[in-house]
Amino acid sequence: MAPTTDSAGNTEDAAAARASLETLRTEIAKAVVGQDPAVTGLVVALLCRGHVLLEGVPGVAKTLLVRALASALELDTKRVQFTPDLMPSDVTGSLVYDTRTAEFSFQPGPVFTNLLLADEINRTPPKTQSSLLEAMEERQVTVDGTPRPLPEPFLVAATQNPVEYEGTYPLPEAQLDRFLLKLTIPLPSREDEIAVLTRHASGFDPRDLRAAGVRPVAGPADLEAARAAVAETTVSAEVTAYVVDICRATRQSPSLTLGVSPRGATALLAAARAWAWLTGRDYVTPDDVKALALPALRHRVQLRPEAEMEGVTADSVISSVLAQVPVPR
Repeated sequence: MAPTTDSAGNTEDAAAARASLETLRTEIAKAVVGQDPAVTGLVVALLCRGHVLLEGVPGVAKTLLVRALASALELDTKRVQFTPDLMPSDVTGSLVYDTRTAEFSFQPGPVFTNLLLADEINRTPPKTQSSLLEAMEERQVTVDGTPRPLPEPFLVAATQNPVEYEGTYPLPEAQLDRFLLKLTIPLPSREDEIAVLTRHASGFDPRDLRAAGVRPVAGPADLEAARAAVAETTVSAEVTAYVVDICRATRQSPSLTLGVSPRGATALLAAARAWAWLTGRDYVTPDDVKALALPALRHRVQLRPEAEMEGVTADSVISSVLAQVPVPR
């Protein structure tokens, strides 16, 4: 049966949105060298209305990556440098007394933006870390009993140093679970590092992305069309059961004290759907689930101390689970 005008128009919008999002890699590569997996993860999170935790040692372009993404998507972005003395109101905003009107008025904090860069989020105490919980889950901020909605789209991209670094506070499990994906930013290869230094020697200024040639290639309308297309992506009963089996297997792992919750299973399925659509398919395969399993689940499990002492990592446990759970045919 031929598609209706509306469905044909939606199909065209979705195809245009996919083409625009595919060009993001090229555009961001003008500022950031060799971080394609992280770019893909950020786009997947935007399509799922999720949030991303970026972990890596200082100096691997985590902040630059987020800024370049916001510039290429023409989204409003704000940055908060999390420090030990940062207060919750410094993030969410507060009531300010106006002497001219003798009334209190709300002064919005930096969380009122499209893309919030929470830089070094694990350098601030848990009280301030938790100020983001309502914003991330409910997409609103409540001050003095009044809920205030956040702009759409809204994404928190939080960077953190590895927990072994001095002066860091591990994020509580409740907040870690609010992040759709945890992406690890590795040190660059020798060739990529040479490319980085060559750019800087040629006058590249990471504070001036326009001068580096980064231009908007997509926008909120593209994201909305893409989200609608992702929602139409088919998930078979076998693939759904495969996701559940993976998550249930983590709860039985002898290396873990905490396995993946049902929320984690939902996150993995959502990320797999977005990835399937980005790669040009309208259905999800077990390979899509495998591709997103590590970033979607690695921050949702907790290792036993004895396993950690033996060098076991969350990634190795999840990889082992993937190898053991039967793949549907």
